[in-house]
Amino acid sequence: MHGVAGTVAAVLIVVIAVFVWCQFTPWPGAMAIRAVFTHGADQRAEKLKAHTPAGVAVTKDVEYRSGMDLDVYQSAHKSAKPRPIVIWVHGGAWLSGDKADDAVYFELLAKGGYVVAAPNYSLAPDSHYPSPLHDLNAAFDYVSKNAATFNADPTKIFLAGDSAGSNLSAQMAAIITNPDYAREVGITPTLRPDQLAGVVLTCGIYKMESLAEPGADLPAILNWGDETTVWAYTGKEEFDGPLIRQMSPFYHVNANFPPAFITGGNADPLTDGQSIPFADELTKLGVSVTKLFYPKDHEPKLPHEYQFNLDNADGQNALKEILAFLAANSV
Repeated sequence: MHGVAGTVAAVLIVVIAVFVWCQFTPWPGAMAIRAVFTHGADQRAEKLKAHTPAGVAVTKDVEYRSGMDLDVYQSAHKSAKPRPIVIWVHGGAWLSGDKADDAVYFELLAKGGYVVAAPNYSLAPDSHYPSPLHDLNAAFDYVSKNAATFNADPTKIFLAGDSAGSNLSAQMAAIITNPDYAREVGITPTLRPDQLAGVVLTCGIYKMESLAEPGADLPAILNWGDETTVWAYTGKEEFDGPLIRQMSPFYHVNANFPPAFITGGNADPLTDGQSIPFADELTKLGVSVTKLFYPKDHEPKLPHEYQFNLDNADGQNALKEILAFLAANSV
């Protein structure tokens, strides 16, 4: 009995120690969230394998700046004309994810007639905001200057992303098209506004304060996870104020923002609070916006990152609509 009691006591001490540690640093929580996201990404990648197209060439691990690389996907069939470029920024709550997580999806976009660049970027909590933006700015520079290597057209670039990647892509598009915002963030854009053909934003975050604020209709574990994520990304246990507002593209877009494709699932908590308001704000500004949303009673319910599920009709339709948007804005 003494042995059992001792074991229980030891476990309790460890639990209490971890709990106390979590009050002073986002690291343990961030690692737990990273593990969950990584597991989900691995499962998604496995399911996507069934949809792998033929005839796509992949150039892996191209270094665009010291310690950072990207993959490039393009049709193996040569084209007389340079192809438009899609730079897709992966999701993962700014603290997980990899450029290869959705490789099959990028192959499908490449099969559709685009050169797709998928960059890695600095992850929290090892790095903090705005490090990923500086990484992506360098990646954009590399892709633009080396477009001819991949028979790509640097005058027709689409920024794209999913989840946290949508936040980063939308923020970079705002930086490129709003000089005042670029100065505030401290970034000199490597792309010109006239190089942006559009943005593709799936299941994204555009108001950071809404992500960090507790949601009365959400489980407590999700609110804890959101707060931990923001803490890990910013390096500060602050969930409002100038920095949070700066990270929110919603407040920095203007009429010069490029044409946008925006979607989110009807069972994704981010859709009503993030994607739809952002799409509406862009529309008010006169930006061309293509929206793909679903009624509340739509079945099956479509969760966060629904677009990567190509085993159902809605995921397939989202891909079809994305390709149609790219084609319409590539002329």
